[in-house]
Amino acid sequence: MSRIGKLPVVIPAGVEVSVGEQNLSVKGIGGVLLVPQSSLVSVSSDAGKISFVATNETRAADAMTGTMRQLVNNMVIGVTKGFEKKLTLIGVGYKAQAQGNKLNLAVGYSHPVNKDMPEGISVATPTPTEIVIKGADRQRVGQVAAEIRAIRPPEPYKGKGIRYSDEKVVIKETKKK
Repeated sequence: MSRIGKLPVVIPAGVEVSVGEQNLSVKGIGGVLLVPQSSLVSVSSDAGKISFVATNETRAADAMTGTMRQLVNNMVIGVTKGFEKKLTLIGVGYKAQAQGNKLNLAVGYSHPVNKDMPEGISVATPTPTEIVIKGADRQRVGQVAAEIRAIRPPEPYKGKGIRYSDEKVVIKETKKK
């Protein structure tokens, strides 16, 4: 069985977890998150802890217990603290501006690029070359960050583009005659 799947998820104060037949929902100050229930995993809640047990002895059921446990753990962290991703713009004239639920980017194209944020995701620009994406759902925060990065990914010769703040871009050497 998965080592991660054996560990119970501790529910902090102020967080409600309800186990339904089809969905498992986590409710807190950050919002409400849902995950579909798997038939390979049985979920039990007792005394502020949620535990996960495989329903049969297959390899897929063992893998799914660890997956379900980590999804629920990320949901509990998301509704209490939230998740954030930071992006950095590198390049002359590259800048970003957050206006409400919209992100306006000037990243070297002949036109500005506007990106609407999905519900539950907020965007901020502390400086014109930094973008901070926040939200309760870890998967959606990462997906939105990846979509923004894909608008102008870092190029390998000068390193210009949109990159994660902790990303290292390996610069290639130019061709010599």
